[in-house]
Amino acid sequence: MSLLTTARAAFPRHALRLTRSATLATPAWHPHQTRSVKTEPAYPGHIPLNSLENAFLAAGSAFMALIDPRRGDMVAALGETTAGPVLPRLLDHMLESEEGRRILKERPRINSTTIDMDALARLPENTFGHAYVTWLERCGVTPDTREPVHYIDDPELAYVMQRYRECHDFYHALCGMPVSVEYELALKVFEFANLGLPSAALSTAAVVRLNAAKRARFFSEYVPWALRCGSAARSMITVYWEERWAQDLGELKKELGVWDPPTPKWRKPLSEAKVAAAKRTKAEASQAS
Repeated sequence: MSLLTTARAAFPRHALRLTRSATLATPAWHPHQTRSVKTEPAYPGHIPLNSLENAFLAAGSAFMALIDPRRGDMVAALGETTAGPVLPRLLDHMLESEEGRRILKERPRINSTTIDMDALARLPENTFGHAYVTWLERCGVTPDTREPVHYIDDPELAYVMQRYRECHDFYHALCGMPVSVEYELALKVFEFANLGLPSAALSTAAVVRLNAAKRARFFSEYVPWALRCGSAARSMITVYWEERWAQDLGELKKELGVWDPPTPKWRKPLSEAKVAAAKRTKAEASQAS
């Protein structure tokens, strides 16, 4: 049973009762009275929530995400139910930027069908596109794992949230950070400083999952970097990353005001990613012949 189903079961409408004084001051509430929120979906996959359901889902998803950070659905629900006034502010940032306005107009999506991974792999090694596809191979992930937005009522704000969610891996590639709890938390602090989303700050509660040595390094090295770099950098939501594939990675960092974090520890050597890229090129050549 989903958290939303549990919330609605726990708080049935017929169980709500007005106090005696409230009954005298306001009209009686009836079980079949129309809800105060719009219940018709505003876009495919939209699930409208009232304030009580939103609060219940926010609390439940926060708990579940802390217990198991791999629950992408819970992490996503937490982000949506706690976004509050931040999404309109991010939308304003996009509207103030020429690049951001084009993103809103064209509404690009990031997945394995919209991005030509083979083309990125053929780019020079110093480019952002090559760095991104190398990062994917090195971490063993794909761009197809991002949850769709469900709980944001406004379709335009829902797209802003989707865009933020799908661009997360670009920050990993830009900063050269692996996928693990400590580096995910470092990027969440960066995102909070840069974008202001509450869920990014709330996610740092997972620091309790780190051992003492990693926790000490996180607070002494990664948090200071993330706060300074995130607050100084250009708003990441305004970057049209898909137009930057061929741009030199160093030049892109300089343009955005981003500098490298403390050196991370990779489980998979870069050489293995290069071997994987070489195999891909060989397989592509065989298919062409």
